[in-house]
Amino acid sequence: MKPTADFDPKTSAKKLMREARSGALGTLMTGSGDPYCSLVNVAAAADGSPLLLISRLAVHTKNILADSRVSLMLDERKEGDPLQGARVMLMGTAAVSGNPDARRRYLAQQPEAEMFADFADFAFYEIKLKGAHLVAGFGRIVDLAPADLLTDLSGAEAMIAAETEAIEHMNADHAETCRLYATKLLGAPDGAWRCVGCDPEGLDLQCERTGLRLPFPQRVTQPGVLRAVLKQLADQARAA
Repeated sequence: MKPTADFDPKTSAKKLMREARSGALGTLMTGSGDPYCSLVNVAAAADGSPLLLISRLAVHTKNILADSRVSLMLDERKEGDPLQGARVMLMGTAAVSGNPDARRRYLAQQPEAEMFADFADFAFYEIKLKGAHLVAGFGRIVDLAPADLLTDLSGAEAMIAAETEAIEHMNADHAETCRLYATKLLGAPDGAWRCVGCDPEGLDLQCERTGLRLPFPQRVTQPGVLRAVLKQLADQARAA
């Protein structure tokens, strides 16, 4: 399906992946191979790959250690009939993350997990995507490849390295701007909105357990350009 003025499958899937804070994890039961589904909290790595914090004592983790193939269903948690909302089913393999930034990004989006993140039986896992099935409404059913789902980080090393400092600065000195991004540009209800992540394609905002994705008007790879784009968006929000 080709993108239209009101529907871009890649953008829709990426939005679901960035905004989701929980989902249904499908694994294969050790021994029998029967399908097993569980509810898990989820966060997004810099490129959008799903991050999990799970215990070796859990059935789903035991399943993953025996067979790494998984699926993860994310939906937009729309009011009313959930089948009227968008959802994406991700397919891939899960393994303990070797990403040194996995902990920080996960806890930024799931702060309540900090109390058990260091327990010996817990570890951060990352899902390496093999594909996805997006259902975004009648006639909007699309299969997507990893390249359609993940954010290209090439050439953006300087910005990724500066992400933590940028987030801390936004939350400490520009909390009102974060609130305006959410309420004026994204139509969200008022609240204590804060920045929890940024990457070349957009800014991740959160209030309690609700995540929102603010796309950038252009690809951003340098800290200086990031500051300029955030100011541009702030000016738009104040004028709205």
